[in-house]
Formats: sequence, structure tokens, C-alpha cells
Amino acid sequence: MGGSKTSVVLISIILFSGTSSDPHSLSYNFTIDPQPRYDQPWCEVQGEVDQKVFVSYDCGRAQIKYLGPLGEEVKSMSAWETQTDTLRDTGDLLKGQMPDVTPEKHTDKVGSGPLTLQARMTCWREDNGHTNASWEFGFNGQLCLLFDSENGHWTMVHPGGRQMREKWENDRAVTDFFKKVSMGDCRAWLQAFLVRWEKMLKTSAPPTTVHATVQPAAPASNHITTIVLVVLTVFVIISIVAWILYKRRRRCSQEAQQVLCCPEDSVFPWLPLFSCIHFRGKR
Repeated sequence: MGGSKTSVVLISIILFSGTSSDPHSLSYNFTIDPQPRYDQPWCEVQGEVDQKVFVSYDCGRAQIKYLGPLGEEVKSMSAWETQTDTLRDTGDLLKGQMPDVTPEKHTDKVGSGPLTLQARMTCWREDNGHTNASWEFGFNGQLCLLFDSENGHWTMVHPGGRQMREKWENDRAVTDFFKKVSMGDCRAWLQAFLVRWEKMLKTSAPPTTVHATVQPAAPASNHITTIVLVVLTVFVIISIVAWILYKRRRRCSQEAQQVLCCPEDSVFPWLPLFSCIHFRGKR
């Protein structure tokens, strides 16, 4: 078990450090929503090369979008037909596995919506030509489980991945599928794409970090909460400013009355007497 943890740590270092041993990497981020809202995809895949998004794929509708110069460069390749089939098969597998691997007591926040499964497959080529691969899995933005495709070891990094690990560790078909897609298909795609991308990627600066597997999406309730907090903050600030102005105005009014009344220590002690004489004269 110690060797498993060591290998996973090494994978994490490679993925997140962006050193020269990882000159190019290809990643596919899967988001599976078993209960999508109206007109929203149940399966969405985003492809990245060296952190640069180049493709977006809707598994359910079989719609693909090529993004940026990198996507335009490879959209005419014949590999896309088989690649989209593999991505759709992966999405179907993840969706079918959700009832068996979903935590019994998942920590959903109120209003955050149903539980979604995120998965990230990454394969990378080292300077010596060796290619490695890994998978990362999570729920609602929380990374839970790591899979080393080369040695087949699973590592749980969050309690939410316990049921997932127990199910997949004992399912040879699922383990073999993840190995085949990441070590076989992903590696072949990376090699084919680099024929077109090599010069384009050299002109851009190498990445310093690789995005984490699970990218939590801000639910609509979070935006509403933020707006409410901003409105309350502005209201409190306005109330404080209004109170300060009121106190200053009241103090100034009191000072003005004191000046008109001319107390005994006033510089013009004769002014009240003059006022009395003036009013008596009018009578």
C-alpha cells in the first residue's frame, strides 16, 4: 500500500508541477449530471492540451465544438470519429456507475442542486518519450479518488470516494476500461495531435501548473447569496453614514442655538439686553 501512495504522490507532482519532465499533456474533463436542467447536457467533456482548451463535446447530443487555433488545427483529422465514440462510451460508463458509487450521505449544500460526478483523464509524454496516464474523480467539485493507470492502484483522498474505490477496486472490467482509454487511446491521440501542435505549442510559454481535476461550478444560489450580501452591506454603510450626518447636523444646530442665546460667558453679554430693549420699544 505504501508503494501505491508513493506512486500517486509522484503522479500528483508531475501533474501539478509542470516541470520539464512533462513537456506535453492531454486531458479530458468529464462532467456527468444524471438530472440535468432543461436544455442542459447530462454529459459534457472538455479537452485540454497543456492547460489550453481546444474542444468541447456534448455526449448526449453528439455535438462537438473546436475551440481556438489548436482546435481548428486538428478538427480535420480522421481520429475524431473514433475519439468521440470513446468519449461517449466513457460518459455512458460513468453515468451507469453513479448509482453504485455515489456516497450515501453526500455533503450537498442547500440549493446546490443534485450530485454531479466529475472525472479527469490525463496522459502526458516525458522527454524520454515515455507516456504515463492517470484518472481523478470527484463529486460536486470535491476531489475524492485517484487512479494510477500504469500500476492500477487506487488512492482515496476524501471520504466521499470510499464507496467509489471499494466498487471499482473489485471491478476488473471498469479498471481495465480506465487503463485502456488512458494508456491506449489518450496516448495515441496525444501522439497524433502533437504532429499538428508541436510548432504551435513551442511558440507559447510552458504551463507552470495544471488545473485540478474537479472544477467546482458556482451554483446559481451562490450568486443570489452574493447579491443579497452586497445589498445588505451597502444598506448598512448608508445607514451608518446617515446616522453620522444626522448626529453632526444635530450638534451643529445645538451650537447655533447656543450662539444665538448668548450665554453668560459669551463675548457679547449685552446682546440679550439689547434684544429686550428692542422688543419693548416696539410695544
